[in-house]
Order: sequence, then C-alpha cells, then structure tokens
Amino acid sequence: MTNDKITIIGIAGGTGSGKTTVVKKIVEALPPHHVAVVPLDSYYNDTSHMTEEERRTINFDHPDAFDWKLLIKQINELREGKAIEQPTYSYLKCNREKETIHVEPKPVIIVEGIMTLLNKRLRDMMDLRIFVDCDPDERLIRNIQRDTIDRGRTVSMVVDRYLKVLKPMHEQFIEPTKRFAHVIIPEGGDNLKGINMVCKYIESIVEK
Repeated sequence: MTNDKITIIGIAGGTGSGKTTVVKKIVEALPPHHVAVVPLDSYYNDTSHMTEEERRTINFDHPDAFDWKLLIKQINELREGKAIEQPTYSYLKCNREKETIHVEPKPVIIVEGIMTLLNKRLRDMMDLRIFVDCDPDERLIRNIQRDTIDRGRTVSMVVDRYLKVLKPMHEQFIEPTKRFAHVIIPEGGDNLKGINMVCKYIESIVEK
C-alpha cells in the first residue's frame, strides 16, 4: 500500500467531547477493516525512570506529556505502508505497559486525541482535520461518569481535577486548535447529523 492511497484524518476536541463516538461512526461508515485508529493517549511519554510519586505529579493534559517524536514517526511509517508497534498506556500506573499493539497500514488512518491538531508536523500530515466541539458542562458530566467508573476516581476528585487542570489546559492548548480544523462538529458526539455529514464526506475522499 503506497502513501497516495492512505488518507490521514485527525480528530481533536476536549476530554469528554465525544471524539470516540465520532471515530466509531466513521469506522462504521467505511468498509470493514478499512480503518486503523491511532489514539494520542497511547503516546504519553515513557516514565519508567520516575518514581510513582513523581508520575502522579505529571500534568497529562499538557503538550509536554506526549511523545510527539514517536507518534509522528509511526504515523509516517503507516503512511509509507509499514506496520507499527503502537505503545499502550496504563492510566492506573501512569506509565506505558510492556505490551504493544501491532497496527497494519490501512486506507484510512485516524489519529484521535485532545491535542491531535496542536503539533504542526503532525497536523501537516493530515488530509482532513476535525474538531469535536462540546459544551463544557456536558464534558464535565461525561468526565465524571467515565473517571468514576473506569479510573477509580471519586466525583470530588474528578471535579477538582477538572477545575485545576482540565479546564485551564483546555482553554490554553485545546480550544485554540479549533482554528486549524477543516470541519467543526458542534454539540460533540451527540450531533449525529453533523457526524453523518462528515462520514459521507470521508467516504467520498476515500473513493477518490
């Protein structure tokens, strides 16, 4: 598979905006086994050299928390038709796992994450850039639901983190990347009409 047959799509937006829903709908709209999804969350820096206490102090909603060099390298490899070993990350350990995920190049590569449109080198590789927009209150509710169930946090912990970290980081780093998007999906993952329009557009790109 050569790079002229591979479409790179970037999907960004605040935590809890509904990016996963958008990705799911795009995958469902395209032929089976047509899409490879590369989550930005898999590319947090390796912190094996740090103590557990030091890891707990990391701001994982800051651009410096990500291994951009590795992500860009692996997206380039997929675009060149080469398979990659995608890292995996544990939110409970705040570190990478030893296991990796084997990812084969596909006609469509989706890079999804809060700051997917932040890095210019990565952004310039994309054929389509999408920003999933969502009301802050709705995102907070989704964060509470997700983190209390999946990440073992209490409601007060989630709200405190949202006010001290997520909200200011969103306003400083994520919200400004909206201007780089070709398409903005308002109302987040609840906007099925907007998502379906994007899916139709992507289908037309891939057909070409």
